[in-house]
Amino acid sequence: MTKAELVSKIAAAACLPARQAGTSKASANRMLDALTDELTKALRKGDKITLPGLGTFSVAKRARRKGRNPQTGEVITIPASKVPKFRPAARLKEAVGRKRR
Repeated sequence: MTKAELVSKIAAAACLPARQAGTSKASANRMLDALTDELTKALRKGDKITLPGLGTFSVAKRARRKGRNPQTGEVITIPASKVPKFRPAARLKEAVGRKRR
């Protein structure tokens, strides 16, 4: 699903009158942009964000490790880094058909 498709679905789910369809899409687009910006800011600071029913966004530390240059086969050291991580909520897992054991 593209961002435009998601914005359209959010606007439709908001159930605004048809005459406000353009306005609702613009509002949905601004809300999605604001959500993305705030998630990014919080993760940059190292915060954890929990959205009930959806899941938890956090930052994970990836340790330095050995790797190979795919072109030359040379062994290289990949530096340590921080990566975004998402852990889905149980409700989301169940909604897509993966039940917890």
